[in-house]
Amino acid sequence: MSLVKRNNGSLLPAGTRTLFDDFVSRELFNWGNTNFSPTLTTVPSVNIKEDDDRFEVEVAAPGMEKQDFRITLDGNLLTISSSRKNGTEEAKENYTRREFSYQAFQRSFELSKDVVDEEHIEARYDNGVLKLTIPKTEKARKQAPRLIEIQ
Repeated sequence: MSLVKRNNGSLLPAGTRTLFDDFVSRELFNWGNTNFSPTLTTVPSVNIKEDDDRFEVEVAAPGMEKQDFRITLDGNLLTISSSRKNGTEEAKENYTRREFSYQAFQRSFELSKDVVDEEHIEARYDNGVLKLTIPKTEKARKQAPRLIEIQ
C-alpha cells in the first residue's frame, strides 16, 4: 500500500474536509485559536481598544516577567518583543539530564504620527497581561460638538 499526498495536504481527495482535519489542525481545547505563525509557534493574542483620548494595547503573555519584554519605537513602528530561556540540569551517577525551553515572539504596529503622542507612551505588566497606553495628540482627540448660532 502506498500513501499519496494530495494538493490540499490531506490523504483524502481534494475538497473533502473532515472533523479529523479540524481536530489535528487546532489545539485540543481551543477551537478558535488562530494565533499560530508559519513556523507553528504561538503568537500572543493582542487586544486594541480606542477611546477619545488614547489607544490601549493588551498583549496576553502569562508566565513572563516584565524584564522579558522589549518595547521599541523606531520612527512610527512600535515593536513588542520578548524572549525567555529556561533550563535545568540534573547530574547523577550514570546520567545527566538537561531540559530547556525557549519562548520568543515579536509583534509590530504602525502608528500614525499625526494621531499618537509618542513621547507619553506607557507600559506595564500585571497578571500575565502587558498593557500599553498610547495617548492621542490634542489634535486627534475627539472634540466636543460646537454649537453654531443662527443669525
